[in-house]
Amino acid sequence: MILHIQQSLIIGVDIAKHKHVARAIDDRGRDLVKRLVFPNSYQGFTAFIEWAHQLSETYDRPNLMVGMEPTGHYWLNLAYYLKAQTIHVVVVNPMKVKRFKEMDDDSPTKNDTKDAKVIAQIMRDGRYHEPTLPEDVYAELREGMKLYDMIQEDMSSIKAQMQNALDRYFPEFRTVFKDWTGKAAFHLLDRGYLPVDIRQASEEELLREVKQAASRAVGIKRIQALKEAAENSVGLQVGLGMARQEIRYLLEQYQVMEERLTALEAQLEVLVLHIPGADEMIQIKGVRAITVAGFFAEVGDLSNYQDPRQIIKLAGLNLKMNQSGKFKGRTTITKRGRSRLRRILYQVAKPLALHNKGFQQLHHHYRYRSHNPLSGKQSFIALARKLIKIFYVLGTRDCSFSEERMIRDIPMISMEQDIA
Repeated sequence: MILHIQQSLIIGVDIAKHKHVARAIDDRGRDLVKRLVFPNSYQGFTAFIEWAHQLSETYDRPNLMVGMEPTGHYWLNLAYYLKAQTIHVVVVNPMKVKRFKEMDDDSPTKNDTKDAKVIAQIMRDGRYHEPTLPEDVYAELREGMKLYDMIQEDMSSIKAQMQNALDRYFPEFRTVFKDWTGKAAFHLLDRGYLPVDIRQASEEELLREVKQAASRAVGIKRIQALKEAAENSVGLQVGLGMARQEIRYLLEQYQVMEERLTALEAQLEVLVLHIPGADEMIQIKGVRAITVAGFFAEVGDLSNYQDPRQIIKLAGLNLKMNQSGKFKGRTTITKRGRSRLRRILYQVAKPLALHNKGFQQLHHHYRYRSHNPLSGKQSFIALARKLIKIFYVLGTRDCSFSEERMIRDIPMISMEQDIA
């Protein structure tokens, strides 16, 4: 949305948990009225809108533009409410606010009133961004991916706690079973087998126990190794009763979360298929449905973007040069933007380089080209940038992905193939 700044009422809002502070200025940066402090509630929001409309009529500025810093989550309620009232909402980078505030009074002083005016002044200069406020399926995906990450973090915490318990009571367990989440290892731990129990049980009894959970992959040699580990264990011999309960509790929690994560992933995969181009993205070898769901959860509707470079910038994957005069430093990515989106794209670049022939060729080209070859990590970043462009095309046009066409459209690789 483009508004004529001369006809706009520019309002900066400093967001807080309980109360917000608003300042209004004109296109010359002059204060139009004293600050407004309003609570983070329905009554506060309606009072703020009434205040803004009165100023709009008084100063004959029909276009309302409200800006705020997108820090934390407290800004979302106000932003969505204003959007529902068809009021133009923008966001200002917190780093710009921090650096701009000293220009007004040569003081680093920070307070809500000053910050609200600084936000408005930055908006006046056009240094703001249109926020991504997803709705419908995009909002469901964003909340779903937040829950997905939350469950994964909880599962990682349980894994750490389980490792702590094993380090105390059976530190040699991982020398026999590398992964305690495997069927055989999980079953033994769930049944409360600690070194003292394994020493007392015969090899045949242990093998029968294991076969209840895993009929394959675990034989008598593994059982013998387990017996030997138990015989020489330096694990604690005290508090064994409660230790078994602790381990069983962690296993139960892990199992519940694993089932919840699987069910949630299935829901997200169904949801993402409602978005144009999502099915074509999932068909790319090396790209999982949960990756596409995570992409749209962060990016939202692709029709809001005019160019894939906007999404590259949103992910913080745009390049940053460091040079002055004859000095030329390293070129790196800015890492400004959505860290979750950047992580999703970087993580999918690795399987693409391994399993997708087109991206495999592209990865090899980046790594071993004669001019400016990239390191492995740099190449994965380049592949992530390329994937954004491909996703953008698939999501905005009615077409499918072709590995051959992708390679053919890159002149340098085509030339290398012709020479070969």
